[in-house]
Amino acid sequence: MTTKKELRIGLIGCGFMGRTHSNGYLRVKNFFPQLAYVPVLKAVCSRTESKARAFAAQWGYESVETDWKALIARDDIDAIDICTPNDMHAAIAIAAAAAGKMILCEKPLARTLTESEGMVAAIEKAGVPNTVWYNYRRLPAVTLAKQIIDSGKLGRIFHYRANFLQDWTINANLPQGGEGLWRMDADVAGSGVVGDLLSHCIDTAIWLNGHITTVTGMTETFVKERMHQLTGKVEKVNIDDACSFLCRFSNGSLGLFESTRYARGHKALYTFEINGENASIRWDLHDLNRLEYFDNADASTVRGWRSIHVTDGDQPYMDKWWVPGLGIGYEHSFVHQVADFLLSLEQGTACSPTFREAFETQQVCQAVLDSAASGEWKETASF
Repeated sequence: MTTKKELRIGLIGCGFMGRTHSNGYLRVKNFFPQLAYVPVLKAVCSRTESKARAFAAQWGYESVETDWKALIARDDIDAIDICTPNDMHAAIAIAAAAAGKMILCEKPLARTLTESEGMVAAIEKAGVPNTVWYNYRRLPAVTLAKQIIDSGKLGRIFHYRANFLQDWTINANLPQGGEGLWRMDADVAGSGVVGDLLSHCIDTAIWLNGHITTVTGMTETFVKERMHQLTGKVEKVNIDDACSFLCRFSNGSLGLFESTRYARGHKALYTFEINGENASIRWDLHDLNRLEYFDNADASTVRGWRSIHVTDGDQPYMDKWWVPGLGIGYEHSFVHQVADFLLSLEQGTACSPTFREAFETQQVCQAVLDSAASGEWKETASF
């Protein structure tokens, strides 16, 4: 029997994303047994020791830390997984890179372009393996969409449209800041729905349809002041509650994106549709095992949208799971990202999206915010 190589994980952050990542590390050895590497949950870090100990006991981490710098300094840690609020991403990633650690970072890469640039520079100087957890790429139906597009079946692409809708902040009395509500505080989050939700849409769009070159956007903050949970004072709200933007892609297609936390009735509606000269595809997170496909080459008597149930063994990732017809869920996208990261270590390749690739998403996010502030079209970057 081949001896497995251990990848000793140091997780920083015990919230929602810490749980999803930990589940990915635990499950990957069961469903991807052919991989040469196996994750070992070595240590988890939180500023609150009791919280870290409870998390470690629940998920099987061997030890705890309350200082992320101490975690990075440990010789028995190979990879640092950053699951903190956005304001800590840059400092942790730069320090981890300097220590020669591999880095897996939650999205978005950071709060600002300046922070992101420093992170990319540190990673590339150190030459350490890295990835950013834009997990929706790893849902089989989305990966199948990528394969269909790359095959040329859609032909020339004309339109890309996406939205990500939620409703959890429709309450003028909801405070901002502090544990559980840091996404409402611009000093911690950097932005609102642009960085939190549209960054997912943008990453997927770039992966599926190529570079975004120019954007024009608008944002709105519907509740202008909220009590800050940490200070107890009523303070200005500086995050965006909603954003819509138009864009152009380098392949000549047009894009339309919308995100809001003020869409009553939607908890996490993420959809995209791509219209090509020959065919179209569309996907909905609420029915994540299905990809809808329209092929204009079909005979007119049967032409129409077909629903592809992405559960068969010859479809992306599905040979690792159940029998055809039995679906998987949101959490499996993180198992797949862990598996892809481990495979990249085995093969000596990059695990996309890398920090450099996630920086492109950050550039688009910033261009959208800049356009909303100025009312002008903005170029995203040169590639």
